[in-house]
Amino acid sequence: MNNLPANYRHLSGLTAPKMLVVAIALLGVKETKGAGDNPEILGWANEIGLKSAYSHDEIPWCGLFVGVVAHRAGKPLPVNPLWARNWAKWGNESKEPSLGDVLVFTRGSAGHVALYVGEDADHYHILGGNQSDQVCIVKKSKGDFIAARNFYAMGKPDNCRPVHLSANGGVVSTKEV
Repeated sequence: MNNLPANYRHLSGLTAPKMLVVAIALLGVKETKGAGDNPEILGWANEIGLKSAYSHDEIPWCGLFVGVVAHRAGKPLPVNPLWARNWAKWGNESKEPSLGDVLVFTRGSAGHVALYVGEDADHYHILGGNQSDQVCIVKKSKGDFIAARNFYAMGKPDNCRPVHLSANGGVVSTKEV
């Protein structure tokens, strides 16, 4: 967890939900600009059985990222996980967004999906893929929020709780999220 930005290092001291632990390990993965592709991102599509549906890392990949994280954490995938808004039907509704929950947002007529790492008064702080063309933590306006979901068969564990952060943490993303 050494690759966490300084203002999110508090996550390294927590017993975090498995999906969040998997996601943190992928921080810093970037898409390749131009004609090339990052083989790691393309490998995720192969890993979750979407190789024929996902062939270039400049295709939106937030759903692919959450899909590989869910898969590695032993969770099932929604129908067509590449479509961010399909994650709004996955698992169980979370009445109050909490650590490690899957959050779904509007993005024009499309959507965006990422994992909750905290919130301030106006934004959710989210760890996701295809955020400024990489896996990173950004802030997303609460006004764009659609749904919070989780996949716990025995109820939400104690380590899945809201995390309140100062507004100074992270950067509000204006690109792709």
